[in-house]
Amino acid sequence: MIANRGNDTDLSFMFAYAKIFPIIMVLFMGVWFGWFWSVAIGLQPRVPEDVVMKVNKFKVFFFTPLIYILLLATVFSLFTTGNGRNPGIFALIVPLHLFSIFCMFYILYFVSKTIKTVELQREVSFSDFAGEFFMIWFFPIGIWIVQPKINKMVRE
Repeated sequence: MIANRGNDTDLSFMFAYAKIFPIIMVLFMGVWFGWFWSVAIGLQPRVPEDVVMKVNKFKVFFFTPLIYILLLATVFSLFTTGNGRNPGIFALIVPLHLFSIFCMFYILYFVSKTIKTVELQREVSFSDFAGEFFMIWFFPIGIWIVQPKINKMVRE
């Protein structure tokens, strides 16, 4: 309940719910990243032999945001429990956050490029897979459109 005392609003109830936020975030990101991994790595055998995909680069950029998210969830849970009061941690979080955003865009790029490469069976440019890129970006709505195409490619 929000207790109003004049102009003051008691928002302490939010901290009770904020303790479960890291758990929800880790679960959601696990499912999302699991889908990325299964598509990007699972479709690699169907990529034509003459097309070179940078799978190792994908793997590095894939695990970087995962590690960052776990770090962020840990830091967030420390701040919500009241055990940690180090504002200097944000000096580390900001650059990691920006690099993690870059990694996420590369993951979207690689997954959408893999899908279109398998579909067209040739080297593709960004204009070929821009639709898939934006559909995957706007998860989960775009996935409803992309996943049936992936299922069809796997069946054939």
